[in-house]
Amino acid sequence: MDSFDVAIIGAGPGGYVCAFRAAQFGLKVALIEKRPTLGGTCLNVGCIPTKTLLHLSEHYAWAKLHAAESGIKLTGLELDLATLIKKKDAVVQKLVGGIAQLAKARQITVHTGHATLTGATTIEISPMGSPRGGEKTTIAAKNIVLATGSAPSELSFLPFDGRTVVSSDQAIGFDAVPQRLAVVGGGAIGLELASVWARLGAEVTIVEFLPKIAANYDDDVVRLLTRLLTKQGLKIEVNARVTGLKTQNSKPKTQNPEEVVLLAEREGKLLEFPADKILVSVGRRPVTENLGLEKAGVQLDEKKRIKVDDHLRTNVPGIWAIGDVVAGPMLAHKAEEDGAAVAEWIAGKAGHVDWNLMPGVIYTDPELAGVGLGEDGARTKGLDVRVGKFHFAANGRAVAADAADGFVKIIADAKSDRILGAQIIGRGASELISEVVTHMEYGGSAEDLGRTVHSHPTLSEAVKEAGLAVSKSALHAL
Repeated sequence: MDSFDVAIIGAGPGGYVCAFRAAQFGLKVALIEKRPTLGGTCLNVGCIPTKTLLHLSEHYAWAKLHAAESGIKLTGLELDLATLIKKKDAVVQKLVGGIAQLAKARQITVHTGHATLTGATTIEISPMGSPRGGEKTTIAAKNIVLATGSAPSELSFLPFDGRTVVSSDQAIGFDAVPQRLAVVGGGAIGLELASVWARLGAEVTIVEFLPKIAANYDDDVVRLLTRLLTKQGLKIEVNARVTGLKTQNSKPKTQNPEEVVLLAEREGKLLEFPADKILVSVGRRPVTENLGLEKAGVQLDEKKRIKVDDHLRTNVPGIWAIGDVVAGPMLAHKAEEDGAAVAEWIAGKAGHVDWNLMPGVIYTDPELAGVGLGEDGARTKGLDVRVGKFHFAANGRAVAADAADGFVKIIADAKSDRILGAQIIGRGASELISEVVTHMEYGGSAEDLGRTVHSHPTLSEAVKEAGLAVSKSALHAL
């Protein structure tokens, strides 16, 4: 039986980063992944393919709708979906291949198969596709890190069939643009994939149970996003509770996806949304089943997440858990930080994660990004805050780049001026938010942000101006 210092189950961003960091400390590392490729959901069917589709569809939509008004005349423009999907797949293969090369270079032992704990220090690995057959491998490890990630949540009355009712896993690879796409859920994943297929020609309706889409963001941010997405052709239905499916003739669902109608209700009134594809995007669930957790004695909470302490240790000594299987936001970068910290703690180093400073992003156009407290949340808590807001319409680079929609908002403590949070809606918000996170990491103030030198002309100057606006000192706005 091979023995390791660290064995990590799951090779997503949390798992492979944990493995890489542990290897840097000279530890003997095993990385176990059920997929034939490393990278987990993020690289294979999540973050990377989705962002590739967003990027490519943005180019197509701009060429179709805005090139002519910019003096760029195009003729014969058409969509080749098969080539677009092939491009997406090539990006994925390049990146997962890169992770495999890094693992090999760091002398990490990679096992492909389903891992099951057989004790607090042993793992049985079964070849995929033959759960009861094939040759099984057992390894031992002084430390075991559970990094099995998450999977799309399913509605009991609207189960995935992979054909008509799909998850994000299938929605990144349709073989044809749906004529009508209904998206159940107005969170990040639903909004991003809705944007992709709307740009490529689908008639898209987003059906959201809550009073607004992008529920974690301030009302003024969401109002603007809703208006801009509607202008882009998306239909947004909020306060709508999905109840099931029917066919056009009210008979049970048949094999013909053209006949499907998504049913919902609002204030007692029936709503019907005909669609040939229905994307259910109502969140994700931790993957903690069939891992042998009970046999090892690892405890779960009421949401079937693995219980951990503030150093990501489970109740069983030597077993750790990171990323989507523990409490906290299900974000790839959060999993990465968890993984690096656990490797450092295992190696006797001073690992650190500030879970209060995990930025979140929705990659629509414009993008939304936020960190810490929003204005609405701060006021709900009764905090005395000052808010600085600066619109991209007053930013030279934004106007020059046709990116004038949106604004930056900084929330600071009224007495100390310490930055409590920020929200950005605009082009490149996913990149701009990192600067605010950096200032918040050291307890920086809005004045610190406003006095930081920014290159001109850049979109980032809007962040500086929002910092200045907290003290009503913005230079390019009243």
